[in-house]
Amino acid sequence: MLESLLIPTAIVALAEIGDKTQLLALLLAARFRQPWPIIWGIVVATLANHFAAGALGNWVASLFSAATLAWVLAACFAAVALWTLIPDKLDDEDSPALNRYGPFLTTLVAFFLAEMGDKTQVATVMLAAQYPHFVLVVLGTTLGMLLANVPVVLAGNFAAERLPLALIRRLAACAFAGLAMYAGWQAWQLG
Repeated sequence: MLESLLIPTAIVALAEIGDKTQLLALLLAARFRQPWPIIWGIVVATLANHFAAGALGNWVASLFSAATLAWVLAACFAAVALWTLIPDKLDDEDSPALNRYGPFLTTLVAFFLAEMGDKTQVATVMLAAQYPHFVLVVLGTTLGMLLANVPVVLAGNFAAERLPLALIRRLAACAFAGLAMYAGWQAWQLG
């Protein structure tokens, strides 16, 4: 049961380092200089986004046999491992809408939209399909997002300057590759 919380936390925390939402957190922290409304915006946006992604993953899991699902997950985790190696860039850093609605609402909307189709959202779908405790997976992926983004909000450039992003990105890719191998091993055992 604890695995449904801890593995998603670790996977998403690693995958989030250097992601566009981390860049967004840095931008919002620099622009508003009000960390707590930004942090709460990240929490609410991530819970909403990952709850929807987790529900999709839980539903997808019900459509396949255990063996087929394990093979699909192995392929998806391998694809996300490769995707993790590609650095993200923030698409529109100078949006005038950032200042219009304040730090909480701006963060809520920006993070929710930035997570749509992002690798951590895709990972949440896959993790919810793999692990039986849907709510723990969503809490774990949300906690992983917070572990990666809150230090950026609180410490500004310090985290971005001190962390070797290429190394962290490679570690996240290895974690997804490990999940791919584990899911492949499960598929082989099932069938």
